[in-house]
Amino acid sequence: MNTRKVLYQFGYRRCADQDRPSPARHPVVVVGAGPVGLCTAIDLAQRGVPVVLLDDADRIGEGSRGICYAKRTLEILDRLGVAEPCLEKGITWKIGKVFQNNDLLYAFDLLPEDGHKMPAFINLQQYYLEHALVERAATLPNLEIRWRNKVIDMQRSNDGATLTVETPEDCYNLDSDWVVAADGARSALRGMLGLAFQGEAFEDRFLIADVKMKGDFPPERWFWFDPPFHEGRSALLHKQPDDVWRIDLQLGSDADAKAEQAPERVIPRLRQMLGHDDFSLEWVSVYTFQCRRLERFVHGRVVFAGDAAHQVSPFGARGANSGIQDAENLSWKLALVLKGEAPESLIESYELERSAAADENIGHSTRSTDFIAPRSAQELRFRDATLSLARHAPFAKRMVNSGRLSMPSIYETPLSTPNLDHWSGSARVGAPLPDAPMRDRNGKSIWLLEALGGEETILHVPNGAPPPNGHRVFVLGGDLIDERGLFAQRFDASPGSTYLVRPDQHLAARWRHATPSMIESASRRMRGFEGGPA
Repeated sequence: MNTRKVLYQFGYRRCADQDRPSPARHPVVVVGAGPVGLCTAIDLAQRGVPVVLLDDADRIGEGSRGICYAKRTLEILDRLGVAEPCLEKGITWKIGKVFQNNDLLYAFDLLPEDGHKMPAFINLQQYYLEHALVERAATLPNLEIRWRNKVIDMQRSNDGATLTVETPEDCYNLDSDWVVAADGARSALRGMLGLAFQGEAFEDRFLIADVKMKGDFPPERWFWFDPPFHEGRSALLHKQPDDVWRIDLQLGSDADAKAEQAPERVIPRLRQMLGHDDFSLEWVSVYTFQCRRLERFVHGRVVFAGDAAHQVSPFGARGANSGIQDAENLSWKLALVLKGEAPESLIESYELERSAAADENIGHSTRSTDFIAPRSAQELRFRDATLSLARHAPFAKRMVNSGRLSMPSIYETPLSTPNLDHWSGSARVGAPLPDAPMRDRNGKSIWLLEALGGEETILHVPNGAPPPNGHRVFVLGGDLIDERGLFAQRFDASPGSTYLVRPDQHLAARWRHATPSMIESASRRMRGFEGGPA
């Protein structure tokens, strides 16, 4: 059931490639104009890479789908120029509460400290995010979106791939040096390469409903085990914009998906939960899910990202957040390769880093699902015992798993230079940099991540010696002023400390006292060379 009207529709337009006598060649073709494909295309275009984005549909807005976007994802969206409209429209939250029956087991704060530009999470219907991304894409002269352009065949070669594209008028071919497959869970490109997922499917069914109503619930994540309005099952409540509330209700493995979506079944369930019937249904679906992934994400010059590469349960908001982080990880590497500033083997680090991230997400997602929907009597006994203890024992509260919420991955890979000194603070090699409020040399307020943007950068704390040269360098106290001391605290900064930041704002290396050769070796390693001076 889907009662929401299409919010945004885009017309098909004939492109110049359809009238060429031989296939045009493009540096990158991205397939799939969901959040992952759009973020990949925008990121590449911002880095100066021409991109063609193909999508077989011509609209967005049919059901809210993904709604939870985490702090790191918002930082990425900010770099891509779309965070502001998302923050203006979205519901900001950071508090979660877990209940058993009517009793509050515990509450948690996902961002207890201040001094960050982005909040812990926002809730925003996916169609609003997609619309903001499409509008941003339209401002980039080297990014072309082709709606109702469906890829029906792909032939790979050593230097790229040839795509056959079907349109309302005709079919045409185009060549691409690289193809990014971001065409979702039912990826056609994955099928064209004969690739299969590895992992497991879960049998429990869940009802997902977007309900429009006026409600007194705060903008928090509320999760119930065995609530009085839905005995023996679980329930989840989130607030969205436009007075819309997301409700998830566990149904069990034997539920009839079609029957459960009927209004005569849905409305009584919601009335029992809400205690009134002053609401309307925006969107209803019943889903099961898998925790699985491709064995490899990189297949020659074809690279898979997002749901086309890996799938997780919705508990913990790991799907879209992980996919957007795929896009960020891939884009700077692909841009360097295409510009001749890194070897093609750098793309293998995407495989290494994002497959490890997928494994981490799948592990958390599987454990959450097993706790929420136990599949054996033993798992059920463990879950119930943990919930009982959590009422009184702090250690048991940490064991309650209602969905470990999305966190950015830490890349412990050959692109990073290991620490040789002792460090405290929250900055960590391989992890995204913690943000901090700064002032520029003109006294204007600026956030650290804003200043960094998407370029390789060195941050240096002066100690009387000349700062590093030959790189993009920000000197603390000169180029950037640590107005509240939070940079010093979070980076454990002392005179002489130097930090090498990747183009995706992850920390590649840090030193108490760096030499030019140390910095050069770390920079080359970060770009996929073996390290050492050129």
